[in-house]
Amino acid sequence: MTRSQPPQQIPVGTVVAVVGPTASGKSDLAIAIAEAIGGEVVNTDAMQVYRGMDIGTAKVPPAARRVPHHLLDFLDVTEAGSVAEFQVAARTVIADLTRRGKNAVLVGGSGLYTDAVTDALDFPGTDPTVRGRWEQRLAELGPSALHADLARLDPVAAAAINTGNGRRIVRALEVIELTGRPFRATLPPPAERTLLAHHRIGLAADRDVIESRIADRVQRMWAEGLVDEVRALVAAGLTNGRTARTALGYAQILRLLSGELDEEAAQLETTQATIRFARRQVAWFRRDPRVLWLPYDSADLLQRALTALAGTAAQPAQPVATRSIGT
Repeated sequence: MTRSQPPQQIPVGTVVAVVGPTASGKSDLAIAIAEAIGGEVVNTDAMQVYRGMDIGTAKVPPAARRVPHHLLDFLDVTEAGSVAEFQVAARTVIADLTRRGKNAVLVGGSGLYTDAVTDALDFPGTDPTVRGRWEQRLAELGPSALHADLARLDPVAAAAINTGNGRRIVRALEVIELTGRPFRATLPPPAERTLLAHHRIGLAADRDVIESRIADRVQRMWAEGLVDEVRALVAAGLTNGRTARTALGYAQILRLLSGELDEEAAQLETTQATIRFARRQVAWFRRDPRVLWLPYDSADLLQRALTALAGTAAQPAQPVATRSIGT
């Protein structure tokens, strides 16, 4: 990506979110924008927060970052990541950047993590005892029985959650018990929940292009030693981590190491699961009218992004109450 002159009239405290599907080139563009506008990068990828999960999350190597990066590598793989905790950490980083006269460039494929930073969303906490009790009921009775419980307590949430999604049903019942309020199974429209004024730039590519790039990326990760990375993380407690062990690629290689899959099947399943994830990413961000979409392979991509930052107003904060949702 060619360097470009910084745009004029970019005020201190500007926040830019670079979004789009996996393998579209978000990290490279985010670094280039940060260099051009006097900014630093803030990670919004839910799995890049884990130390040691480098190859499989496509984490930019330290030598290639060129500007400071924040919210990478701050959890052990044994720890459960929380969007609520991430929200607090990210907003603290952005406030610090503004005090230091810097701009923030958010980048990551986790739509909820990006929205948690910029939007008026509140995430209820969790209680191991309460969750454990509902999880035990799930194990004993199955998701359909719990869905019936949810339908009795919160018909709106039950209508929005699939009867087979046991994890989501348990979370809904936990939130209802802890807060005494209905579980928010859906988000309000994006334009109605903006809390932090910011720009959103999305990288667009045809589906077949993204799927081909994902397949190439998975092959490259395997060649770079992803299996050995997972093997080392197992020794560090990966299988004890409720969140990290579910990451794309890592979950499949754990099944490879346990003998459940062979190498070819693990690689194929990783590719297919990542493609499905990319489709969900596109669906999430395409619903957001705040995103300015640019072709991922544009020869003047950086200049177009900078021109957009200089020529358009940031998405304004809305006078809305914080919306409490379940995760």
